[in-house]
Amino acid sequence: MIEAPFTPRQRFDDPEAALAQVVALYQAQVKHLRQQLQAYVDGQAPAGRVRAWYPSVRVQTHTDQRPDSRLSFGFVAGAGTYETTLTRPDLFGDYYREQFRLLLRNHGGQAMALDVGLGTQPIPVHFSLGEADHIEGTLTAEQRARLREHFDLPDLAAMDDGIANGTYEPGPKEPHPLALFTAPRVDYSLHRLRHYTGTAPEHFQNFVLFTNYQFYIDEFIRLGHQLMQGASSDYTAFVEPGNVVTPREGTEQRASGMAPPRLPQMPAYHLVREGHGGITMVNIGVGPANAKTASDHIAVLRPHAWIMLGHCAGLRNTQQLGDYVLAHGYVREDHVLDEELPLWVPIPALAEVQVALEQAVAEVTQLSGQALKTLLRTGTVATTDNRNWELLPHPGPERRFSQSRAVALDMESATIAANGFRFRVPYGTLLCVSDKPLHGEIKLPGMANHFYRERVDQHLRIGIRALELLRSAGVGQLHSRKLRSFAEVAFQ
Repeated sequence: MIEAPFTPRQRFDDPEAALAQVVALYQAQVKHLRQQLQAYVDGQAPAGRVRAWYPSVRVQTHTDQRPDSRLSFGFVAGAGTYETTLTRPDLFGDYYREQFRLLLRNHGGQAMALDVGLGTQPIPVHFSLGEADHIEGTLTAEQRARLREHFDLPDLAAMDDGIANGTYEPGPKEPHPLALFTAPRVDYSLHRLRHYTGTAPEHFQNFVLFTNYQFYIDEFIRLGHQLMQGASSDYTAFVEPGNVVTPREGTEQRASGMAPPRLPQMPAYHLVREGHGGITMVNIGVGPANAKTASDHIAVLRPHAWIMLGHCAGLRNTQQLGDYVLAHGYVREDHVLDEELPLWVPIPALAEVQVALEQAVAEVTQLSGQALKTLLRTGTVATTDNRNWELLPHPGPERRFSQSRAVALDMESATIAANGFRFRVPYGTLLCVSDKPLHGEIKLPGMANHFYRERVDQHLRIGIRALELLRSAGVGQLHSRKLRSFAEVAFQ
């Protein structure tokens, strides 16, 4: 085995020192892999198997006493040993430091220390590469075929979501998990995000808008460039696919990046704010599969909230085109999460997000009381994976929709909400009625164009305002106990 020089585990009672050790370990391991890979590319086959290890942090407690019953994260569930592997401290450094700080604060009376060292999960060689490194074009066909003989490749067995799904059971001598995601699972998603969204994970912000229409993205781009033209905005840069960075006027940052020849499958755009406190918007396109894919991978970045802004079919005759629907429940007929999150699991509305969305609608539309109710309706949203549900034999799904009291139908919202519940990311949904197929009002070109002009700008401003309200509420208020399970991991 060809490994980097061994580094013994060390104990820390200072989060900054613990993070510094994680950085040192990770850099040494990745450097070792890159050097060995470069030698392999140059034609020097290694004399043995090359291996590097992810850093890990481990804690141990001897009491079941909970530090503070009001806490929702930052503490372990009871007596025992807990551990997780760590990756990309350059990206997650602030996050790791805060989780370390909370553990030491909440268990300080038990003389807890952070035990930092190399874990037992190897780093796949692909995950050691930098943003601009591409080895496929420099390897011969024989080298590619024999790569797995010399290096560890991504292992799907180390990347499942058993911890998040509540199905993971550690062995008798294995530690309990400290975080929802292992380091290989995080690295896998970081690579997928680059592929699907066309932007580096570093640009993603802590508040996310999902949409299913390009019209919203066009308006977000217009707004992003507008905000960069003044020196008074809280946002410091606007980032588009290809990592095209437009800095705000008056800042020292320079424009950079190059637009891709074609847009990626789910392009992402970022209004950057200090401390990743800005807003990311992703066009997930149509369908629950895309909604699951995007949220599966964005979840590893541990955002503070995500909201679905999209169009829907209004199911009630009293609704008008352009009305808003604030989801307070979901009928899940999307089928993409049935294995991970059974249908008997309820997906509750989150009060903090609901209040922020309703307040944002009131502020942007300048309506209140009964006048607001003429435009905004709270109710159940049904999400289906069948775009042509209207063509099913009658009486078909409309009977179920009526029995569920659904007021709107779409193809993404329940998936986004369910994955928020699954990954402990606060979620919400605000939809806009674009057609009423049960009542003969279907989308026609003239109607659609007029509708888009009238509503997209307002709907987007409502979503942005809601996230700004959530940001002002604070992280502790958002990541409440409602999303935590019986024996929850310590990391938020």
